[in-house]
Amino acid sequence: MAVSPQHLGDHLLAHGRPVVTLREVADLLNVNPKHAASALVRLKRANRMFSPARGLYFAVPPEYRTWGAMPALDFIDPMMRAGGYAYYVGYLSAAELHGVAHQHPQVFQVVVDRPIADRDFGRVRVRFYPRGTVGEVPVALMNSRTSQVRVATPATTALDLASRPSNGGGLNNVATVIGEMADDDLLSALDLVSVCGRYPVSALRRLGWLLDHVGADLDTGPLVKEAEARAPGAGFTLLQPGGPRRGHRDPRWRVIVNDTVEADL
Repeated sequence: MAVSPQHLGDHLLAHGRPVVTLREVADLLNVNPKHAASALVRLKRANRMFSPARGLYFAVPPEYRTWGAMPALDFIDPMMRAGGYAYYVGYLSAAELHGVAHQHPQVFQVVVDRPIADRDFGRVRVRFYPRGTVGEVPVALMNSRTSQVRVATPATTALDLASRPSNGGGLNNVATVIGEMADDDLLSALDLVSVCGRYPVSALRRLGWLLDHVGADLDTGPLVKEAEARAPGAGFTLLQPGGPRRGHRDPRWRVIVNDTVEADL
């Protein structure tokens, strides 16, 4: 029996089928794809269906129909798979999913294997960060309403934030997040050493300095040894990337402390 267009979203949700293609919608409505597309336009305007990518449609749960979208966690995996992107949820969005949310991120951050334009869907803002080694760093699979989502592990998250502090709200916020991750026993020297080979030594040095700075209850000795083995006798790393080369030189981490860091712990 054909589903009426006005009941399509509720039908999909009731049958545990929140994601459909245009062809599937046409079959459910028992109309041709052209008429199905017209019906979907009306349903999208009413915020009952949502389409983050061409040909991909989501039934919007009632509690999100005022958003003009649905939570990014619920559509990001099908959206990335539809576009053929390797990805993982990263930076502050990954930290929040691991239970570390000093401040709720204003955007949903996704690391991808090649450039893609940032997207805003109603009140949901998705920001993409190209990185060539997306498929080479550890991720965890987390369940959403629609699929399993690839999320950076705590170790990957910490190294990402240390590599590019600007993507984590600046050094102060990155220090706070890393400190909270350490306090929650989400980080270990073993995990960090096993991942850090996919990052420049500057990220490892900066992360080690931040861990010491916030007084993390973590043995950073193995990280020091790894940094020395990676770049024996090499120059110093700027604590604040792009900042002045003036500041105290920390001999343990070979970091130029060119900014004041105040973590909110």
